[in-house]
Amino acid sequence: PLEESPVPFESHSWSKMKVEFAPLSIPLERRLQTASVVHWVFSFLGLAQCCIVFFIGLFFTRFWLVSVLYATWWLLDWDTPSKGGRRSHCIRNSVIWRHMRNYFPVTLVKTAELDPSKNYVVGFHPHGVLVAGAFLNFCTEATGFSQLFPGLTPHMMMLTLWFRVPFFRDYLLSGGLVPSDKDSASYVLRRWGGGNVLAIAVGGAQEALDARPGAFTLLLKKRKGFVRLAMEHGAPLVPVFSFGENELFDQVNNPKGSWLRRTQHRLQQLMGISLPLFHARGMFQYSFGLLPYRRPIFTVVGKPIKVEKKHNPSQEEVDRLHQTYIEELCKLFEEHKTKYNVPEDRHLEFI
Repeated sequence: PLEESPVPFESHSWSKMKVEFAPLSIPLERRLQTASVVHWVFSFLGLAQCCIVFFIGLFFTRFWLVSVLYATWWLLDWDTPSKGGRRSHCIRNSVIWRHMRNYFPVTLVKTAELDPSKNYVVGFHPHGVLVAGAFLNFCTEATGFSQLFPGLTPHMMMLTLWFRVPFFRDYLLSGGLVPSDKDSASYVLRRWGGGNVLAIAVGGAQEALDARPGAFTLLLKKRKGFVRLAMEHGAPLVPVFSFGENELFDQVNNPKGSWLRRTQHRLQQLMGISLPLFHARGMFQYSFGLLPYRRPIFTVVGKPIKVEKKHNPSQEEVDRLHQTYIEELCKLFEEHKTKYNVPEDRHLEFI
């Protein structure tokens, strides 16, 4: 193979670790795949901060009018994220995302038909470190969402904070992302005529702290807001499990009760974002870095769970449907796990 056979990071010290460099003979196609992933990791980790610096910095140059005009546009366009967003066909179909898909590669697997006359709430599991599978499947057309599910438009939810960042918000909107608040979700789900899919990484940022190879622990026991949301709008629930999502990065050991985990949890409570200390490979070597490993992801979309519309469902009704959702998610996992190299004796755990 032309790419890496990763070795667990913790098994080496910095002084003794042997750096394995990428050979010069790697084909251009694979170089382009790596470059596309570098772009994605940067956009996830550093693009927002760069946009803020750029926006403020322009005020101190002769191009200050650019920021003034953008600020005016920003105020006029303030409510767009909470009203279904503004996707760009050109951005969603960019060749960059096809290269990124082939890097892992990522495959979207359909197991049942979804009626385009209805709106759906999709629960995506697991969150992983950087939700690579959710991004490629629901925010781009790289894996062929529109071909597999004709007549349906996906909307992926993301932390509201990022839609307050100049320029970066427009980048997010172009992929079909919407803020993760109830008003934004309700706007999508009450659209007349159906055909809308609201995708939610249910475990959220907190679940990312447990994302590491071999992990099948989902933060779901007390996550019931998405179930109530589906009931209030009569939107069928669709469980989705992304096999391989947790295999992309190693993570510094952070057991519950450790000072690192307490610090991460506190930061997550304060900012809404978690800070998993992850690592994998680099751009020109395979021994360390922030790029994900080349490991396949298979995102399996389950069958829809019928949901009866109730304006104000009781807690007992929410609990009952939540339990049904967990059962269907487990069934989906058990039916497909051996196809995707998950040992027969491994099962989902819920916290």
